[in-house]
Amino acid sequence: MKTLNDIVEQSDGKFIAVSFIKKDGTLRTLNGRLGVVKHLRGGECTLDRTKYIIIYDMINKGYRSINRETIQSVTIDGVVHLSNV
Repeated sequence: MKTLNDIVEQSDGKFIAVSFIKKDGTLRTLNGRLGVVKHLRGGECTLDRTKYIIIYDMINKGYRSINRETIQSVTIDGVVHLSNV
């Protein structure tokens, strides 16, 4: 069975909605895509890619990092995938 991390990483550039718990403990739903490189300005990503997923937020027009351990649900192609926790 695929984990929510696998579903996000295998989205192949499709639009997805990810609900996750932010660092301050609040729930957030982000609408975005993986693999967007148009808005990169150079520099190195210092985040641990094993802990975080980098996604482009289509609403707020910026890159966001999502803690892999706090993902609650993923919606892709109209199908909702919920956490088993």
